[in-house]
Amino acid sequence: MFGALDISTSALVAQRTRLNVISANLANQFSVYDDTGAYNPYRRRDVVFEAGSADGNPGGVHVKEILVDRAPLRSVYVGEGHPLADENGNMNMPNVDPMMEMVNAVEASRAYEANITAVEATKSMLNSAIRLIA
Repeated sequence: MFGALDISTSALVAQRTRLNVISANLANQFSVYDDTGAYNPYRRRDVVFEAGSADGNPGGVHVKEILVDRAPLRSVYVGEGHPLADENGNMNMPNVDPMMEMVNAVEASRAYEANITAVEATKSMLNSAIRLIA
């Protein structure tokens, strides 16, 4: 019974990480400078899950890695006088699509809610089993 709690807990942690990455993507959708101040448009991140726990148990799920999306950056016309524009007046912007991120956020939050429901059901079964024993 505690294995079921461990499985649901691992999924909650994985979905929380996914929501954090989605939040970072949305927060950086207009970031064109990196942390050193150099022009380097943000590239969206994506979470990759792997079956099993990080410590080797076969049940549950964990975050295998957080990948940087190598999709092309968005090209936005800003005018030829802009300091970051190329010869055609275009500037590279992050490859973050807010609509896609919101869809991913809804999906992750629904998965989180489903795992909360599974935890509550497991707790209820444990309480019933304890009442039967006592």
